Amino acid sequence: MKKQKEVLFTGSDTEGGITSGYQMNDGVKLKVPYSFFGSIYDEDEERMVLTAMKQESQTMGPQVTLFQKEFAKAFDVKHAFATSNCTTAMHAATQVFGIKAGDEVIVTPITFIATSLVILKEGAKPVYSDIDPRTFNIDPKQIEAKITPKTKAIYVVHYGGQMCDMDPIMAIAKKHNLYVMEDCAHAHGAKYKGRQAGSIGDIGCFSFHSLKNMTTLGEGGMITTNNDKFADKIQRMRVMSITHWNPDQTSWEFGGYKMEKKDVKDYWIPSHFDVIDDDGKWGNNYRMNEAQAAVGRAQLRKLDMLIGKRRENSQYLNEGLKGIKGITPVYEDPNCHHAYHLYTLCIEEEILGASRNDFMRVLYQEEGIQSILHYQPTYHFTGLKKKYNYPDKLCHNAEKFFYARELNLPMNPKLTKNDLDMIIGGVRNTAKKVRK
Repeated sequence: MKKQKEVLFTGSDTEGGITSGYQMNDGVKLKVPYSFFGSIYDEDEERMVLTAMKQESQTMGPQVTLFQKEFAKAFDVKHAFATSNCTTAMHAATQVFGIKAGDEVIVTPITFIATSLVILKEGAKPVYSDIDPRTFNIDPKQIEAKITPKTKAIYVVHYGGQMCDMDPIMAIAKKHNLYVMEDCAHAHGAKYKGRQAGSIGDIGCFSFHSLKNMTTLGEGGMITTNNDKFADKIQRMRVMSITHWNPDQTSWEFGGYKMEKKDVKDYWIPSHFDVIDDDGKWGNNYRMNEAQAAVGRAQLRKLDMLIGKRRENSQYLNEGLKGIKGITPVYEDPNCHHAYHLYTLCIEEEILGASRNDFMRVLYQEEGIQSILHYQPTYHFTGLKKKYNYPDKLCHNAEKFFYARELNLPMNPKLTKNDLDMIIGGVRNTAKKVRK
């Protein structure tokens, strides 16, 4: 029998596009590509997957239970709930908050579409508040002017692994009786004044996508909260509104059929579960499977090492990129422990004498260093602009950041010193070339 030739797929062949890879097959010889796998796997993950595969339960079983407990302990929260991804985590959180049609949620425009999508799915309106041009996070000083009687929550994103300035944000939320959700997709291992990401707002939501600081087989998420009432609702929102029957009740009648529980061993009476709604909100199947949770447990044990490598690599870049006219390395807020999910370099066109796009072209085509952009202001996407007719120049700092200043250099814990030196040399060479 003729052996079938193995087919290798590249980023341009995949369904996910920029969410799964960005290899262009355009003839450019890359020295340092932008990797879309942000963690490190070894024998620990292999062993954990095999352990899960040998279990009878393959979803929402012992691995998920242990992952949740271990994550809650590591992130200093009372409750953690594993989900299929961060988007489903944020959607469950939005439902738990009771966000509905006609409500408004203040959110940063510099984030993946998912942060706004979960608001839109509940019929509410995202209200965009501008960013701090140094941290790229939502600027607390801009938030209060956006609050109206329709405002129900503030959704913050810890961009690139540097946490938002949470104390003033929480003070504003308390003053106006608003919920706060932390989108922690970038923030595993990040801290603000010693406090863990996902432990400060009402609810935190994490991503374990393959690009993130820790990952669970390509997709996965986690919801964190210190609120016991929210914990009960979160459990139902991620598992199809399923709950238990009243344990104190001993008899039920359905359609003329009476069922009586005679003994605690009558586990099947009245049925294996009940389904309720939470103020008109209905749950969905947002569960994590056992193999993902098993890998998550192994990754959680590595997290300090993974973040340590990212910080070491980023600080090496910061040092190597200092003093280049028109180039701004990453700013670290002294209140924060930066987890460096992203390394965002800024091009100051008026100082460099060349545009960000010209800089990226030379860096890519001539120096072989691949960079990417995160994130286009959400309100400029066709669907949102069509629905809400957001005005141009809505958030000046955010628009200048995406369209004229930022690019993300390769950043992951597998980068070598040689990779980092090539990145530094490539940036320095590019600055000289475009300036001429």
